[in-house]
Amino acid sequence: MSKRLFLYLFIVCLCVPMYAQISGVVLDESGYPMIGANIYWAGTTKGVATGIDGEFTIMPVKSTNRLVASFVGCHNDTTVVLNRQPLTIVLIDEAVLDEVTITERKMGVIKSRTSAFDTQTIGTEELCRAACCNLSEAFETSASVDVAYSDAATGAKQIRLLGLSGTYVQLIQENTPAVRGLAQTFGLEYIPGPWMSSIQVSKGTSSVINGYEATSGQINVELLKPQTQNPLSVNLMFNSEIMGEANIMGGWQIPLGDEEAHEHEHHHEEGEHCHHRSLYTGILAHYGGSYMTMDGNHDSFADMPKIQNVNLANRWFYRQGEYTFQAFVRGLYDRRRGGQNVHQQPALTNPYLINLNTWRVEGFFKNGYVFDEESGSSVALITAVSYHNLNNTYGLRTWDANQLNVYANAIYQGNFEGGGLIDNDHRLSAGLSLNYDRYEEALSVLANPLNRSEVVPGIFAEYSYKYAEMLSLVAGVRADYSTRYGFFATPRMNIRYTPFAWWTLRGSVGMGYRSPNAISDNAFMLPSSRELHLANDIKQERAVNAGVSTTFYIPLGSKELQLSAEYYYTHFLNSLIVDLDQDKHAVYIYNQTDLPGAQSFAHCAQIEASIEVLRGWTWTAAFRYTDARQTTIDENGFARLRPKALSNRFKGVVTTSYQTPLKKWQFDVTAQFNGVGRMPDGFEQPFTWYPQLMAQITKYFRTCSIYLGAENMTNFRQDNPIIGWEEPFGPNFDASMVCGPTMGWKVYVGFRYDLEKPED
Repeated sequence: MSKRLFLYLFIVCLCVPMYAQISGVVLDESGYPMIGANIYWAGTTKGVATGIDGEFTIMPVKSTNRLVASFVGCHNDTTVVLNRQPLTIVLIDEAVLDEVTITERKMGVIKSRTSAFDTQTIGTEELCRAACCNLSEAFETSASVDVAYSDAATGAKQIRLLGLSGTYVQLIQENTPAVRGLAQTFGLEYIPGPWMSSIQVSKGTSSVINGYEATSGQINVELLKPQTQNPLSVNLMFNSEIMGEANIMGGWQIPLGDEEAHEHEHHHEEGEHCHHRSLYTGILAHYGGSYMTMDGNHDSFADMPKIQNVNLANRWFYRQGEYTFQAFVRGLYDRRRGGQNVHQQPALTNPYLINLNTWRVEGFFKNGYVFDEESGSSVALITAVSYHNLNNTYGLRTWDANQLNVYANAIYQGNFEGGGLIDNDHRLSAGLSLNYDRYEEALSVLANPLNRSEVVPGIFAEYSYKYAEMLSLVAGVRADYSTRYGFFATPRMNIRYTPFAWWTLRGSVGMGYRSPNAISDNAFMLPSSRELHLANDIKQERAVNAGVSTTFYIPLGSKELQLSAEYYYTHFLNSLIVDLDQDKHAVYIYNQTDLPGAQSFAHCAQIEASIEVLRGWTWTAAFRYTDARQTTIDENGFARLRPKALSNRFKGVVTTSYQTPLKKWQFDVTAQFNGVGRMPDGFEQPFTWYPQLMAQITKYFRTCSIYLGAENMTNFRQDNPIIGWEEPFGPNFDASMVCGPTMGWKVYVGFRYDLEKPED
């Protein structure tokens, strides 16, 4: 039956009408889309300009297969088009061309030399270096972002950036809200890896255009787009934990039925565009499931819950002339069953069971219009709506909640004009935003529900300046009014200075705010017997983040060593303190300002080196040290400033990748060395650091690839991460004291297939 269903899907995809167009996206070195870049066939006048998301679609010509991309201040990029695969073109600033080493292998991580922001773009090449089943596994080769299980019972994962938990990272999806609020618990796993085309990681204060919530940084996920997708892509994965995943994606053009839709796009002699219309749609489908209960340490609790996840999305793209419209809708159902294994422990008469059920529906709509392609002047209206519902049971505890979020952002962008000429060194972005959150939340151990709502209208402006390829500056400010917390302002500034072509300096400073959600931000504490003591008046979290970084580009023969160092400091004016020290049988959650003299801050320093040793063979080594401290109350009732509990102190990463000529084989190895943070008062420190090793081998064919890999090959894990498992309903039960891997080694195998767009 499954083979027949797959055959039907394959035939349907082949039968969808398509035109042999060339499509793609143009990005700058930071991974951001370039609006108004020119795309044309070499030696002809047949061309188009990129839209609001940097995307383009162009009909082929018979006279040449050389496609040129150009933008003012950037080096022209010429691509030889041999098939109908979607293109990703990165334009490089003219000032750094002499310092760039061009190799045949596409780089997986791109760090801009000219952007004021400290941003890395993780592309598909890097994402394919590991299983990357979802967003939480996309950072396994990164030293900057930590990903670990938040507890030993539910399988929930959390990230850390600059020594702070993921709640202080603004995680967005194509510049719309993604992992926030109730989605904090499992939201990283709700974005499948094969759906992603790139990830942009910005450290420190980011742009004010996307809001005020980024405290330690911003992570933006770009999904596959129908106008650049293949008509059919398949990704299958299965691992030794008897867990499998299947992803089917596809994008197709829909004929509009008029003669205009079949004409070639081109520039008129007067410089105007014909009003070409195009319409595309795409499907993203995901299913993941685990079918066997694993109990490697024989504590009667499942190491991971059984998971059933269904994730289905549909998106649309329409363009007519300078107007672009995009729509995205998604539905998700996630079910997890964990706790004590009654099948392996038949003597259990009253087992501790974990039942987690999540339903989520979301969508966004984007409208964009480009006024002037040369200056990049444009307006955009982005709206997004999501509804998240969960019904969770942890033993005798129940947590039922739902969240409705409505978001809107209207943006104008354009370069300054002077003397009748366009000055591309000055740029202004300004607009209005609105965010609405409504929560209905009840936790069985609290007497009263936590129902609340918040409306936050805001206004923002951001100025970008560039001088002689030596200096880049982005200064922005936004003013917002919260119906819960009142008026607040968010100033931010990022600057880049390049005194020499081989040396770059960056600095940033700014504010970050967030409305805390005491339960969903700290859901790791629910599978435990700890009593919950929650402050009555939870206040807005406020912090200042400042950072500096430097990068050297050192020539070594025909290769180049990239050496960077950075330091970031985050100082909280108010934070929500989660006190695990005061009583090992309780957790106290209160405002930093409620405790006189309390402090909360984090220092984070990192060094990193990367080089292509030989053609196709790359090495990266990095080390990060974090000192995150917070005032809590000890067992004797005294307030003490000390390292934050369960926060990793250091991380070292060495990763290497080799791709054979003509991309027939690829070999990837990553080693990590992780330092363990302080355990809360009353708990023993099981170890101070731990190693991990990952490896993968990939065999490429013309339209598909097969990969085999292993994770945690050192088989290091925390032996007894669940405290008091013998009496799960007793006072000592606690599954939240996780400071290292809870799972042993894992082997996986996968298959990727792409059906190329047909040629003429």
